[in-house]
Amino acid sequence: MEKIQAAIAKARATRDAQTGLPTPLATPAAVLPEELAATAAQDIAAAWAALPGFTPDPLRLREHHVVTLSVGSESAPFDGMRTRALQQMRTNGWRKLAITSPGPGCGKSTVALNLAFSLARQPDLRVILLELDLRRPTLARTLGLHPDASLAEVLKGNEALEAAMRRYGNNLAIAVNLAPARAAAELLSGPVAPSILDAMMARYAPDVVIFDMPPMLATDDTIAFLPRVDCALLVAAAETTAVKEIDNCEREIAAQTNVMGIVLNKCRYMEADYGYGY
Repeated sequence: MEKIQAAIAKARATRDAQTGLPTPLATPAAVLPEELAATAAQDIAAAWAALPGFTPDPLRLREHHVVTLSVGSESAPFDGMRTRALQQMRTNGWRKLAITSPGPGCGKSTVALNLAFSLARQPDLRVILLELDLRRPTLARTLGLHPDASLAEVLKGNEALEAAMRRYGNNLAIAVNLAPARAAAELLSGPVAPSILDAMMARYAPDVVIFDMPPMLATDDTIAFLPRVDCALLVAAAETTAVKEIDNCEREIAAQTNVMGIVLNKCRYMEADYGYGY
């Protein structure tokens, strides 16, 4: 049998040489989709594991009104927000969520942190929170983080994203800024930001990316970045934000991306039976 196969191979080579056709190379073994998926999953898990970890101080977080590290009555409103947000995002195939406000002091960064920690309590989700309020960053101070670089330096192309990012648990990564940055709008709308975001999505494959954006009526930073996200959540402050401001911001968001909804924050007066005693 081996002599016959050798003779057939020799005859085929002689025929191809006469016709000018190249001798075919050995066909490599096919790579199954399952094997490719397994390799990709391993690479993604390794990328997450390589991020420096941090453990937040619960008392420090509570002082800054971040209450979603664990399940409880205080986390319930944010857990409800998490569920509704996930439903909308999964239905529409969205992954990138911007959180902004009409003006400063509405608590958008607090909402972003609470939502991020609430999402991270679901172990099947991978979540990334990026602080893009470059002019007035607060997350590093709130969390007690001391990364090697600011996210603004990453957007300038001077640092790798991992230098500004820290990991909580196995499925939440947060990138912060250590100081205010100049030319914030130019950084957010410049050519480097899209490539960094694309690389981040490919490397870490997050299910949800939350962008803590600047107030809309204070700068043009958020407007410059909104076309890069799938949807946006507007945080308004009770007794402070005017209805006209909400309407103007909602129209601007709708012109750039999808409006997920409006969060009324800092409510001091609620009905006694609201949230089943929560």
